[in-house]
Amino acid sequence: MAISKVVIASIFLSLMVFLQVQAIQTNQVTSNAIPETTYGPEKMDCGGACASRCKLSSRPNLCKRACGTCCARCNCVPPGTYGNYEACPCYAKLTTRENKPKCP
Repeated sequence: MAISKVVIASIFLSLMVFLQVQAIQTNQVTSNAIPETTYGPEKMDCGGACASRCKLSSRPNLCKRACGTCCARCNCVPPGTYGNYEACPCYAKLTTRENKPKCP
């Protein structure tokens, strides 16, 4: 009877040690991982950039929607309220179905 209690206790302790070692290894793997923001370009704040781009537009909601779509695809918005497309060539190349410029 005493031997079975010792066996059960040793199995329980070895299981606890195994789980503790596994948890430590998992923490080391996740802490050594490269954060997502360190590789690839960071996403820009399209809402703020498009708000400043469209602030003088006669149809600001339409302008912001089109600008937001273009910004999401290109991850850039030209500076100013009009023109300056050379700062973001991808933004300037996007067109509608009728081959008109998509981005304001």
